[in-house]
Amino acid sequence: MKSWIRQHHYALTVTLRRFAAQPFSTLANMLVIALALALPLLGAAILVSAEPVARQVSVTPELTVFMQVQAPAGSARETADRILAEQGGEVAGVRVIPREQALETLRNTPGWRASLEVLPDNPLPDAVVVTVSPGEDLAARAATLAAGWRTWPHVDVVQLDSAWVQRLEALLRFGRIGLVLLAASVALVVLATVFNTVRMQALTQREEIAVARLVGATESFVRRPFLYVGALSCTAASLAAIGLAALALQPLNGALATLAQSYGAEFSLRLPGPGVLAAWVLGVALLGALSARWSVTRNTRF
Repeated sequence: MKSWIRQHHYALTVTLRRFAAQPFSTLANMLVIALALALPLLGAAILVSAEPVARQVSVTPELTVFMQVQAPAGSARETADRILAEQGGEVAGVRVIPREQALETLRNTPGWRASLEVLPDNPLPDAVVVTVSPGEDLAARAATLAAGWRTWPHVDVVQLDSAWVQRLEALLRFGRIGLVLLAASVALVVLATVFNTVRMQALTQREEIAVARLVGATESFVRRPFLYVGALSCTAASLAAIGLAALALQPLNGALATLAQSYGAEFSLRLPGPGVLAAWVLGVALLGALSARWSVTRNTRF
């Protein structure tokens, strides 16, 4: 155990010395990786912040069942009771809006008051407003319910407001796919940067590696400092990327706050949680170590 700790301590010391010997090159490589890593972080911040708002808006799509104008009195209540009896598990709430109540609401609206005064009678039908229960595939379930209710007696029109829900869910799905593709592109940038960095160091220290092998150094001993180069470079770059993303979110949130206030709402962008960020830093460090191992294996065969 002491020998294992001693070997890793030596590899870490050698790595830090190499960083100190070439500070400008080291910082430049870390900056390139950090800027590349900041892009998917900003994309994740937008997606993480937008999804709760989208879910809050889209979890309660409503369907409005308009009865026929000549339908018998009480048909709206009968339809509401039938919905609760047959699809009680699919709906979160049902309320009946009598035609008199709907007319009174329109009369209290300045834009409609003058138009309704010239009508001889009430042209509005009774209506049943149904709220769909939260869950998966809201739009599909709402469309299925609406298709069945349109065939019921005394039902004239079923208005479905889930078309925009479908568009919103498609937009979020597009954002997730785009974020995955962006992360894959950034991973290739990290791989290429670390690979070339380790390659240049291996070629520069060609004679030192050859002497170490002559005196009995194992391949693990030779590779270990380069693995630390990849892991430490990516760790520092990922932490810097988090800082850059956090700084970039400040002016964005300032602009969003002004826009949200104009709509009477509150909205701000935020980075993923600490657990996700920690796993992300660990994954980037592992990616850097794997890239370094690949590079040192290919470029130290002499």
